[in-house]
Amino acid sequence: MDWHVVKKRVVGGLVGLVAGVVLLAALYAYAALHWVYSSGERVGYVQKFSKKGWVFKTWEGELTMSPVPGAVPEKFLFTVRDDAVAHLVNQGLGKRVSLSYEQHKGVPTGCFGETEFFIVKAKFLE
Repeated sequence: MDWHVVKKRVVGGLVGLVAGVVLLAALYAYAALHWVYSSGERVGYVQKFSKKGWVFKTWEGELTMSPVPGAVPEKFLFTVRDDAVAHLVNQGLGKRVSLSYEQHKGVPTGCFGETEFFIVKAKFLE
């Protein structure tokens, strides 16, 4: 066999393998970001909310929930990707709010958000 033919086949195979891995990674990321594992609502007070990220900026927050007055509050960490929803959450700082979320398991890397809980709707309760 000619060396150039072998070289072309090896390079073509490697290019095909890399393209296949990239395609599978992209499909996995798409599925993780669009398939909802669970959804629900959390009620409490947003005590921390800021825009973070090296490349893709997302809003990251912390909701303090107290099941019974006087009990130790539980913290719910969340991510907001939609700026319109982030604006509503910002308006609710210091007020009692209800946050509707979708949980996405297996989201690859932190560039899509630091948590697996993505807020899709916010409303004020006070």
